[in-house]
Order: sequence, then C-alpha cells, then structure tokens
Amino acid sequence: MEYFNGKARLERALADSGISHAILRPSVLFGKEDILINNIAWALRRLSVFGVFGSGEYRLQPIYVDDMAAIAVEQSAKRDNITIDAIGPETFTYRELVKVIGEIIGKKRPIISVSPPIGFLVGWVLGKFVGDVMITREEIIGLMADLLYVNSPPAGTIRLTDWIREHADSLGRKYTSELARRTDITMEYQSN
Repeated sequence: MEYFNGKARLERALADSGISHAILRPSVLFGKEDILINNIAWALRRLSVFGVFGSGEYRLQPIYVDDMAAIAVEQSAKRDNITIDAIGPETFTYRELVKVIGEIIGKKRPIISVSPPIGFLVGWVLGKFVGDVMITREEIIGLMADLLYVNSPPAGTIRLTDWIREHADSLGRKYTSELARRTDITMEYQSN
C-alpha cells in the first residue's frame, strides 16, 4: 500500500504548502498506448481462461486520457484549491470489465476466481514470459480493497465500452510493457 500512502502524503504536502492547486485523482486511465485495458485484452486473446483475484467484485471507474487532459487544462486556468475524483461515466467490477472486454473483442473466456497468492504467481510467470511485471502484490491489495472506486459523479464523458468497440480490432494484439514505460519515457511503448 506504499504507492497509495505515498500519493496521500504528496496530496497533504501540496495542500499544506499554501500553493494554489488542483489535485486530480484518476482511478484507471484508458486510451492510446494503454496498459491495463490493452493487457487484459492481450491475455484474453492468448489464454483459454482468465483469473481474477478472489471474487473480482472490486470496482474500477476508467477515465479516457483526453478527458483527463481536458480536466487538467481547465483546472490550470483556475486558482481554486480543489480535489477532483477523475473518473469516467462507467463503473465496472473487475470481473465485469474482463467479461466486457472479452465480449467486445470477440474473445469470451471463462473467468475464474483465484486466491491472491496464486494469481500473483501466475502473473509473475507470465511477466517473466513477456519481460515485464504484470501485477504486484500492492496492486492486488489495492484492487481488492476497492481503492479504485469512489462515490462521486463522473468527471469524464467518454465511455470505455465505446472506446473498446472503436479499437476492438487492434486492442490487445501486442503486449504493452509497464517496465518499458518506466525505463525510457522518451521512447514509444515497447510491445512483445
């Protein structure tokens, strides 16, 4: 949970600084060169079954990157101190998200519940195969604690399901590497 604790400390420090600020809290971003949504589609295209941690009933509220950028630009012109839950207009459980992606890209797969340790192990093995870190224990804990869900009105307007339909032919064709993004932010995302 260090990632989430670090974000909270940073927000507190900014609020305590006296500097005019807008804090934008996206839950999950989607768009061109997306990682999470793309890699779920990648796994659905290649595996005969998809595992979710525990029940998979924890929620996500994906926001389109252009919606997020528009909110940032809008807030940059203001001087009010504000915190915005930057979420999109659709809420999914993780299980529903996987199901919807599979249906739209034409790769319906059985979705099974796995224990977090087993899911982590499978993610670790797949990560070795693609040369990436697919999931961390901290991400699993955050997902299962429902930390990607807030009870706020949507700040974005673009629906993930519409975006997936528009990109169904290309989504998940190549794996998008999280490590490549972190290693060299000046290069395009590497895909395997």
